[in-house]
Amino acid sequence: MSLDPPTYLASLQSNIRQRPIPWDGAVRAGTLTEEQLAKIRAVDKVKRDVRKQVIESDLDGYRTLFAGKDETKSVLELASKRPDVCQYLLVLLSDLLDNVPALSKAFFQSQDSNPYKNILPLLAHSNNTEDPIPLLTSIVLVRLMAGSRDESTPTAEKALPMLYSYLASLTKNSDAGLQDIGVQEYSQLLYSRVCRQQFWKQRSETVGPLIDILRAAAGVSGGDASASLWSGTTAPLRNASFEPSVGGGVGLQLLYHVLLVLWQLSFEAADVGDDLNDEYDIVLLYTHLLRLSPKEKTTRLLIATLYNLLSKNQNSLLPIAVLARLPQLLQNLSSRQFTDPDLVEDRDKLRELVEEYTKTKTTFDEYVAEVNSGHLRWSPPHRSTVFWAENARKILDYENGEIMRKLADIMKKPWENDKAVLAIACNDIGFLVREVPEKRSQLERYGLKTRIMELMGEADENVRWESLRALGGWLQYSFDTK
Repeated sequence: MSLDPPTYLASLQSNIRQRPIPWDGAVRAGTLTEEQLAKIRAVDKVKRDVRKQVIESDLDGYRTLFAGKDETKSVLELASKRPDVCQYLLVLLSDLLDNVPALSKAFFQSQDSNPYKNILPLLAHSNNTEDPIPLLTSIVLVRLMAGSRDESTPTAEKALPMLYSYLASLTKNSDAGLQDIGVQEYSQLLYSRVCRQQFWKQRSETVGPLIDILRAAAGVSGGDASASLWSGTTAPLRNASFEPSVGGGVGLQLLYHVLLVLWQLSFEAADVGDDLNDEYDIVLLYTHLLRLSPKEKTTRLLIATLYNLLSKNQNSLLPIAVLARLPQLLQNLSSRQFTDPDLVEDRDKLRELVEEYTKTKTTFDEYVAEVNSGHLRWSPPHRSTVFWAENARKILDYENGEIMRKLADIMKKPWENDKAVLAIACNDIGFLVREVPEKRSQLERYGLKTRIMELMGEADENVRWESLRALGGWLQYSFDTK
């Protein structure tokens, strides 16, 4: 998948290509040999077809030039102490790998050379963020791996983790240009399952910063992002004529590239989907972004990723999608006139998947899914006396008290940014006590009565009121049984 190079990178490489290098002086200083210089001059500043012909006729020679062989040192190793020459050679090598696909494969076809030996150390050339050598090195490594589609042990276990770590440092940078370079290079690397699995293995470095960018775009960065997202599910859906926008200073190009990377990762949805949602609330975040999506190309990636995740994790993630009000959103999107036929197809597939699930789910299923999500909102079951009359005992007995354990866990948290969660939990406990009073001791074993008494001292008046109502039911039945 080819993406236009970021402006900053293209400008940097162009400036380096135009710098005059005193090659003859470099030979006299021992920075490179006469033979190496001859090979460089044969492919530098020549037409692309000439460059391709020269390299393809001497693949082993050009592999040895940059990777070394036996006792022969590579030109990168010899030039490592000359920043101007090293930068020029890295840009040249990147251009050669782009122009001559056979060269990247040649790096891995020799048994007596390590293609990374003299390149990987340059990633740590300096800690100075202004030093272009680590950045230019990362570009070479990406071209080398992506061009060869290599999955060898040296790539998977050493080079790839180091490269991911370096690119992660770019995505965490406050400079949007560097962020975009890191994200685009990620996209080039996710060419196989091995690469995607390693990307996920390093997710605190790789995926986490990308999610932060998406949260910023969604306007929920900082504090309890999950609470902000869930509170957004109660807002009315925008109508089809509304022109949405993303925020947080996230540009459209960066947003698109981040979505592209996570779409590529979603091809491992069967293995990573549940954890991706547990750790990053991905279904909720993507549903929210889908409401805001400014362009068809971002809408398509959001829908395609949601389909991959939901289709491979139907039991666990479809209930979350319903809570996030994805069915209503898809219904709203069905009236939109999209020009991209693939987007229309993906939208229809996702809508069919969600509709098939909603046909069979019950209100009880919806409630269980909401509790399992770890975040309560004022959805219809909470205030329905009919729901509690029909389901209170079922809720208490469900999987040996699993729902009660989940409610207890939810109530242990302070919910500083969303006190409504505590009020809703108190409401639910109150209904359980009133409908199945003989099970009060079971609730007490989970510490729910003690927690409700504590919440009577909360500053939030809704929490105080719901905790008082719940405790009132407890006291009423305590007196009635005496």
